[in-house]
Amino acid sequence: MEKNKPNGRGLNRILRAMYCSGLGLQAAWKHEQAFRQELFLCAILVPLGLWLGNSGVERAMLVGCLLLVLIVELLNSALEAIVDRIGLEHHELSGRAKDLGSASVSLSLVAVVVTWLLVLL
Repeated sequence: MEKNKPNGRGLNRILRAMYCSGLGLQAAWKHEQAFRQELFLCAILVPLGLWLGNSGVERAMLVGCLLLVLIVELLNSALEAIVDRIGLEHHELSGRAKDLGSASVSLSLVAVVVTWLLVLL
């Protein structure tokens, strides 16, 4: 077991993780227009989903799929940042990585549409 973990242990580790998560959300807000757009969409649809859902399960599905979009967008943005950090020149694998990340965001948005249609219709 490691004794000298860089982010600490116990409550200190949890607090440090929360701080780093806050920095990540700030970075996404500042640098990622898609994240801001999806967050705006969530600000509208989350209350609507809570109101339209007839049960806890329906509400969880309507809201959960929206949160999934934000999660996938954050992961896609992290992937793009890593690829850009490695090099900005065109490379087939870099392009493929970015395209795959973009596809994951698109599929999460399709999941929102499908979930909302199935729950509400």
